Amino acid sequence: MKLIDPTIFNLNKRTVIEQKRNSLYIVVNRKSRIIMKDGKRLLEQAKQIKKTSKMSVSIVTTAPVCSKTSKYLKANAVEIIQQKRNQK
Repeated sequence: MKLIDPTIFNLNKRTVIEQKRNSLYIVVNRKSRIIMKDGKRLLEQAKQIKKTSKMSVSIVTTAPVCSKTSKYLKANAVEIIQQKRNQK
């Protein structure tokens, strides 16, 4: 995956965006659960990216996602991809 500069999409510099083929991924790498407040913020970021780019936008995370938030994002056409955390 190739890192993309988030300032292209008028997003915060700390937002991690990766590109693979014709898809963009917002990467959320943390331990705490993604709740509705985070889901609304992520949806706004996805909408901001879609304004500039015609690529599909998904969220890649290592954190557990609240079921209500998961349904909310899926209803707004944002896919969530769960990854396993590296155990030490």
